[in-house]
Amino acid sequence: MMTFGSRLRELRRAKSLSQKRLADQVGINYTYLSKIESEKLDFAPYPSEDLIRKLAVALETDENDLLLLAKKIPADIRDRVIARPEAFRTLAALDDETLDEVLREVKRRKPARC
Repeated sequence: MMTFGSRLRELRRAKSLSQKRLADQVGINYTYLSKIESEKLDFAPYPSEDLIRKLAVALETDENDLLLLAKKIPADIRDRVIARPEAFRTLAALDDETLDEVLREVKRRKPARC
């Protein structure tokens, strides 16, 4: 599985951006961006949700993908879990094979918006 820092580096390089240029675009120091990419932050394992959103915009990528890599639950997903906790408890209790089967059935019945 790809880590947050390695994905961020991959996205930045795909846009041919230097760390300094991307850091300037999102309003941080390039040394901080370097620490994020190398996963050597001093005070937390990941940057703030606000910074992750700014990085997603600058890199033209899905913010939810970056948030999930940083082990942060996007607000729309969190709100749905809170609204339907029993449904998500049930899904969380399924083994991977059964969960995959349920997801295939859901996609078959109604095209997902995800």
